[in-house]
Amino acid sequence: EDLEALLAHFQALDATKTQVVETPCPPPSPRLHASLSAHPDKDELILFGGEYFNGQKTSVYNELYTYSIRKDAWTKVEIPNPPPRRCAHQAVVVPQGGGQLWIFGGEFASPDGEQFYHYKDLWVLHLATKTWEQVRDYIYYNDVYAFDLDTFTWSRLCPSGTGPTPRSGCQMSVTPQGSIVIYGGYSKQRVKKDVDRGTQHSDMFLLQPVDGREGKWGWTRINPAGAKPTPRSGFSVAVTPNHQTLLFGGVCDQEEEESLEGDFLNDLHFYDATRNRWFAGQLKGPKSEKKKRRRGRKAEPEGADKQERGGAGAQEPLEVVREVVAEDGTVVTIKQVLAAPVPAGQPQSEEEDSPDEAGGPVVEPSPRSNAMLAVKHGRLYLYGGMFEAGDRQVTLSDLYCLDLHKMQEWTALVEVDPGAQEWLEETESEEDSDEDAEGGSDDEDSGDSGGEAG
Repeated sequence: EDLEALLAHFQALDATKTQVVETPCPPPSPRLHASLSAHPDKDELILFGGEYFNGQKTSVYNELYTYSIRKDAWTKVEIPNPPPRRCAHQAVVVPQGGGQLWIFGGEFASPDGEQFYHYKDLWVLHLATKTWEQVRDYIYYNDVYAFDLDTFTWSRLCPSGTGPTPRSGCQMSVTPQGSIVIYGGYSKQRVKKDVDRGTQHSDMFLLQPVDGREGKWGWTRINPAGAKPTPRSGFSVAVTPNHQTLLFGGVCDQEEEESLEGDFLNDLHFYDATRNRWFAGQLKGPKSEKKKRRRGRKAEPEGADKQERGGAGAQEPLEVVREVVAEDGTVVTIKQVLAAPVPAGQPQSEEEDSPDEAGGPVVEPSPRSNAMLAVKHGRLYLYGGMFEAGDRQVTLSDLYCLDLHKMQEWTALVEVDPGAQEWLEETESEEDSDEDAEGGSDDEDSGDSGGEAG
């Protein structure tokens, strides 16, 4: 049996519940490994979940019952968005907020009893309002492990010094001296109930061997000079032929209490570990265009070239919008940058046969996060990534190449394929049930659950 399909089927059934329904009923059917809890304020008992085996088939429940001690009567309570079916979970009742029933973990078994799914999720039933809520949490780590390529074994390192705070999405690269650079990352903190605040880290650390002590490592926080990248997450890194760390793209999140918008990037940066310095990755442009500009400014005084390109009077690149129509008819907007127009009065080269050549669109990857990078024979290859257009996530499959020795221009090897874009809007029930069932590493464990009921 397909365990995930079975869970999805049951969640679809639960999604049909749209209102609270309380129905007097006979006592619940026989079951094991359910939870029975006393209401903190009322003379009631609360029964949730459980399982039943009839010799051939295992049934797992997520039914909720209350038992009135005074009336000696059972009531079945159906509440929208309940936890998935489970048994052998843990339950506890607290008086906060008019009474709460907390549910953690548990197990789901297939009807044939051959497959098991173990939960690690946390739920709370607000008894006063009769509403279920899944409590979503996150744990960030900052531990370090090493894998031995000869023995195929992992070992945990315990570096001395103060290392990075726990985070996700940081990037690592190796220096020519054999040290490891850790840069950036992302973490969230809960600032108040139901409100999280994200942090985009831009700090940098060096993990290096301790002299004379084999197997010992130490942390050092470093503060590079130069043109540092702006804080971001979702950036990608690769190591260049001259052992510099290349950084591309990412997203800078603008986070409000009720909204999150991302500004996607497509800039290049280089970190030189030997000099502990950042450099902006500026492309020179096609060689022919460079010659045209040099010939056109032959009579200008020394330094005018820098002033024209970087001074206050320099022309800004033009940002244009390109619309890609996906196969389903959805229009996705991709921003591109056109070369700056030639200032009025500037002499043109004799080689400039067509105005389209001077002002043609610059070929470059569109702004994105989570692109995949690889370097081979001095060339950087960039594949895919993603960006967001409103509520839609656009996953890319284009391929670009950049000669890191010449640093002139990107070459598009594979362009965006509109036919590969598909986006299916989530239903309300799918959004609510997202991550309802989170399995551990033993999702399909053949052991029985008899010892888990506590």
